[in-house]
Amino acid sequence: MAIRVILAEDHELVRSGIRALLERSGEVQVVGEANNGRQAIELVREHLPDLVLMDLAMNGLNGIDATRQLTTLAPDVRVIMLSMHADEQYLFEALKAGARGYVLKAGAYGELATAMRDVMAGRTYLSPSLSPLVMGDYVRRAKGDFTNAVGGNLSPREREVIQLIAEGNTSAEVAEQLHISVRTVDSHRHNIMEKLQIRSIAGLTKFAIRNGLCSLH
Repeated sequence: MAIRVILAEDHELVRSGIRALLERSGEVQVVGEANNGRQAIELVREHLPDLVLMDLAMNGLNGIDATRQLTTLAPDVRVIMLSMHADEQYLFEALKAGARGYVLKAGAYGELATAMRDVMAGRTYLSPSLSPLVMGDYVRRAKGDFTNAVGGNLSPREREVIQLIAEGNTSAEVAEQLHISVRTVDSHRHNIMEKLQIRSIAGLTKFAIRNGLCSLH
């Protein structure tokens, strides 16, 4: 029986290429395509797939926060993160959010196929080149370093707000997208700046990019 997959990727050309490769295998049925995290969540509600292939860096709602919401909405739906970033913070934030796999886009299709089979069998899959990051984290924890990621004390709503602000949206535009009032947006922004000790929108943008909430692409 084919694995029912939703493909969330904001570059149409990349998305089309991945879909063609998936469907050529005969093991996968792509039941929906999304170009941002919010659309991916809506498609999961509609189709309840087996698996979501989730781009990490998407406008509006990034893959990490979309995955965090999906683990609550549909805990049986597995997520594999697709990323250009072989970066420790992105990797561990994705796993903490509930992703069952983390595949670098530079990897061959064969790696993605292996990742899907492993994840559907209940295992976790990480691109082999990420092993040094995992080992480094293990060594630090063995030495007693349990430092949390920067920004871990932001609420899910605050993470959404900071991403939209960093992407250049005004308070009114953020309010419209999140279906909240402008006053609430401004309150969230104030709380975020207080928590992070950041005093400017430029600083918030740098923080969001550095911590995987949004990207430069």
